[in-house]
Amino acid sequence: MKLSEITQKPQLIEVLLDDTEIVEEFGEELIFYTWDRQPLEIFMQLANLTVDADNNNGIIDIVRKLILDNKGKEIITPNNVLPTKVLMKAIAKVTELLGK
Repeated sequence: MKLSEITQKPQLIEVLLDDTEIVEEFGEELIFYTWDRQPLEIFMQLANLTVDADNNNGIIDIVRKLILDNKGKEIITPNNVLPTKVLMKAIAKVTELLGK
């Protein structure tokens, strides 16, 4: 099979935070979106982070690009942040998806 046969435009996928702790605190599961495949620029930024693990600003920039609303817009901005516990769970969920 040729690689060109499996290329396609990235699609938004729904990601569910539904563990007991989240549901107990917020009364329901939390939903966010991310891309089903990452654009090359994000992939390269992730690769560079593994080389420079002390680059906190780089990590923050990538996290912003991976946690999206249903229209593909970043939900973490300089003025809008998630509670730390939720942010950590969202990062873990996206990391899990990237590994698949």
